[in-house]
Amino acid sequence: MNRTFHAVLMGAALVAAAGLFLLAAPAEPAQQPEQARADIIVIDGLKTFGPLERPAVVFLHDKHTEALARQGKNCLACHPQENDRFSLKFQRTEDAAKQRVMEIYHQQCVNCHQETRSQQKDSGPVTCGGCHSEEPSVQSDFQPIGMDRSLHARHVKAAENRCERCHHKYNPQTQKLFYAKGQEEACLYCHKDKTEDNRISLRLAAHDQCIACHRARVAEKKPAGPSECAGCHSPERQALHERIESPPRIERNQPHVTLVRTHAQDEPQTALPASMARATFDHKSHEGVTGYCRTCHHAAITPCADCHTIQSRKEGAGVKLAQAMHQVDAPMSCVGCHQTELQKPACAGCHGSIPQQRVWASEASCKVCHVPMGDENYPQDKAQAEELAAQLLESRRLQSARPMFKEEDIPDQVSIGHLVDQFEAVQMPHRRIALRLTQMTRDSRLAGAFHAQAATLCQGCHHNSPPSPKPPRCGSCHGRTSDALNPTRPGLMAAFHEQCFDCHDRMGILKPDNRDCTACHARRSPENRS
Repeated sequence: MNRTFHAVLMGAALVAAAGLFLLAAPAEPAQQPEQARADIIVIDGLKTFGPLERPAVVFLHDKHTEALARQGKNCLACHPQENDRFSLKFQRTEDAAKQRVMEIYHQQCVNCHQETRSQQKDSGPVTCGGCHSEEPSVQSDFQPIGMDRSLHARHVKAAENRCERCHHKYNPQTQKLFYAKGQEEACLYCHKDKTEDNRISLRLAAHDQCIACHRARVAEKKPAGPSECAGCHSPERQALHERIESPPRIERNQPHVTLVRTHAQDEPQTALPASMARATFDHKSHEGVTGYCRTCHHAAITPCADCHTIQSRKEGAGVKLAQAMHQVDAPMSCVGCHQTELQKPACAGCHGSIPQQRVWASEASCKVCHVPMGDENYPQDKAQAEELAAQLLESRRLQSARPMFKEEDIPDQVSIGHLVDQFEAVQMPHRRIALRLTQMTRDSRLAGAFHAQAATLCQGCHHNSPPSPKPPRCGSCHGRTSDALNPTRPGLMAAFHEQCFDCHDRMGILKPDNRDCTACHARRSPENRS
């Protein structure tokens, strides 16, 4: 049994179904920690019996397994074997009462430390305060890991396309696991944060399944994944994992393009008609920009309308289809995901000043997804529906290919001299800014779809006027002082500075420095000041 396997299996064991242990950072990290580690296990499970008598124990898992490996010991030193599998409990196979659990830990841990000391070797503490410390000397940098598309592709190759090596379902009649081809799903759909009935927690399932496979590959002298805690959960080690830049598509009988269904499969289309055209969805292209299927399919890999219908149903927790697709603060919704993209510097400079309701509530934005067609009688046949979706998406792509205004039609410089006094007018490089924004959004399919009109980009600055090649000047809305009738509308000077400074900050533009007035304004000679 390889040394690295010992490490994580013990980690899995210490997060046993009894719920005695949690992989987490200490509640009170040390003021001056020696280092950050990914193998920290806080042993505080006895608090389920009441308040702890002493501080929780901070256990360094990899450190202990490495020490055991040097002594020629393996997982059996801490975990008894049962039915050809290691028990995920420390020195026992069944749950025990509080006093018994305390005795097991005190006897086994202290005895091991004392024995190691008697051999004149470095060992752990043997006093109460040595383990139960108020100020542990380490802090956690534990980082969860998921099976993203890149990691999945590597595992598919290693498993020789045998999906049954990882994916399974449970048959309640036979009480056995089985493989259902074409129904593969994410582990977290069944395995939750905590063990429920006969389903172990996601953490235990992942450790048991993954490490057993890694162990078997080591025994077969094949390349294997890491088995120590840090190998999977250290940010530094994760950064070293091999990445596949363009991983192959995960095939699950999904369509390339589709019309988003508005009704569940067991619900008649006439139950409640949709008030808008059905949304067209390019499934394949979205797969390329998401790391996981569960990014969108957060509960199961089924059409959204199976849970979220126009009328809502209990399977979708009462969330209607329109809510599921348009909830701004839900990362799995269409609008929520797009809203996250708008936080990126290339987008945030403009979108930070545009009211959110204007972005997502305009008729033009709706038609990007809800591509209208002459006849709203959509085909019921799946193949015909996908063919129609492809045609509608192609028409949208043709519309989104419109360029910015011709370069010669964009004013080269704009002189901002409304408030000339101590400084000369600002000569803003208007054309250069417009062309730069165009260039930044040119390669984004998301920007291309929503910036179909040439004047759309202009609204980043001209944020409250309709798209136009000649929008009104800023002074048309902003007076020299703030508007007494509309306190949210700042005066002209504040509007200019807020717009420019906020945009630069959101886009990470360091120059011109916000504190350097002369970077934008040439200082005016005293004799020319009013």
